[in-house]
Amino acid sequence: MGKPTGFLEFERTLPQKDAAESRKQNYQEFVHSYSDEQLNQQAARCMNCGIPFCHSGCPLGNVIPEFNDAVYDGRWEEAYQILTSTNNFPEFTGRICPAPCEAACVLGINKSPVSIEEIEKHIIEIAYKNNYVQPNKSQLKTGKKVAVVGSGPAGLAAATQLNAAGHEVVVYERDDKIGGLLRYGIPDFKLDKSVIDRRLSILEQSGITFRTNAEVGKNVPTSELQAYDAVVLAGGSTIPRDLPIPGRELKGVHYAMEFLKQQNKRVGNSSFEETEIHAQGKNVLVIGGGDTGSDCVGTSNRHGAKSVTQFELMPQPPQQRTAAMPWPTYPMLLKTTSSHEEGCKRYWSVSTKAFLGDEKGQLRAALVVDLEWETDSLGRPTKFAEVAGSEREIPCELVTLAMGFLHPQREGLIEQLGLKLDARGNVDAVEGQYKTSVDHIFTAGDMRRGQSLVVWAISEGRECARKVDEYLMGYTELASKDKLVSYA
Repeated sequence: MGKPTGFLEFERTLPQKDAAESRKQNYQEFVHSYSDEQLNQQAARCMNCGIPFCHSGCPLGNVIPEFNDAVYDGRWEEAYQILTSTNNFPEFTGRICPAPCEAACVLGINKSPVSIEEIEKHIIEIAYKNNYVQPNKSQLKTGKKVAVVGSGPAGLAAATQLNAAGHEVVVYERDDKIGGLLRYGIPDFKLDKSVIDRRLSILEQSGITFRTNAEVGKNVPTSELQAYDAVVLAGGSTIPRDLPIPGRELKGVHYAMEFLKQQNKRVGNSSFEETEIHAQGKNVLVIGGGDTGSDCVGTSNRHGAKSVTQFELMPQPPQQRTAAMPWPTYPMLLKTTSSHEEGCKRYWSVSTKAFLGDEKGQLRAALVVDLEWETDSLGRPTKFAEVAGSEREIPCELVTLAMGFLHPQREGLIEQLGLKLDARGNVDAVEGQYKTSVDHIFTAGDMRRGQSLVVWAISEGRECARKVDEYLMGYTELASKDKLVSYA
């Protein structure tokens, strides 16, 4: 380890952020960097545990103690090599991952865990600054062609790995720019799109071909995929969960992604044909308590909303681990995001019964009721009942539905390929094999596993690429989280 007594000497600290009122005036990232001394101290907190549970907490299997040790000693190129031996895009995960590795950190049993996510982001930014990040062009070409449909984190990870294996890779994206959810789902103040463009430049120089405005099954015929030796489907889980209550059709009720995607297009100077959705001067109600809901809060505040309120059906999470969420599992604790810090009224155990409108069909309020939850012996909520007399109206002119996603879009690509679906409506593929019901077609990411984290998407893309390479060549030398190649 870098310093045997580091975890005793130094407390966990995070980089400074711009003040809330200041950062609400723009869509730029607002988290500063550690000083050299702070970065050294935070890396020193890593204990290099005999059994580093952070490895199992990370879906990518990142080799965390080793890169912390390299950071402590200032061995930046080595730290970069260790980190990227398992993670293709640490500049993404270092910004938007909920850090399950930190939840599994042994130091977190009785102290604050190591700030792994921030250290990861610093490693990759230093690597870019020092020109360690270079195109990876395979000198040995296999003559095999692979199509990757979808350019989110799963698709990009699969494309990167397959290109490194020497295959010719073409990525299809239905939107006007590459990036998928990274581009049009994550707000710019959390992930500046120049970070994506910087990586895409490296991938293009590495030999990957990108095709935008290309929706396979719509303006690109599925028959075009027959020209490829293998196909990876990484289209994500894009059908949002609806709230079919009276008044759902009113003007002003929108899915969260409609709202967020439109704003990202504004910032990126991309055009859109949909009716403009804007929160300026409005009372905004966000229904859903996850990260997407939080992104709607931050975006609404930047629009200049009159007020922002967020509802969650479930009861308020605890602030500390309970018997139902023991270490090293990922705990569902109360989370106050940077967007919440910027201004938001938050309520839990609330059900929305109807949307109310005026004579012109415009939303004016939501009819809601409080809930009372029953819990099991471990304190987990099991069922609820409405609280008598708690029904009331909440004024709002804009509602964003941020209640998660159900399954991938079936119309077009999936139906035309005749792919088998699982019980949840995702593309069916055997766990660990990634092969669909059609012989040469594979799938990875949210399209296969359902709505999940960016770190899981990257992991699935990498593991799927191994299976595709193995299918094409009869063997594979691509790295796996279960079998790492040397980073020395």
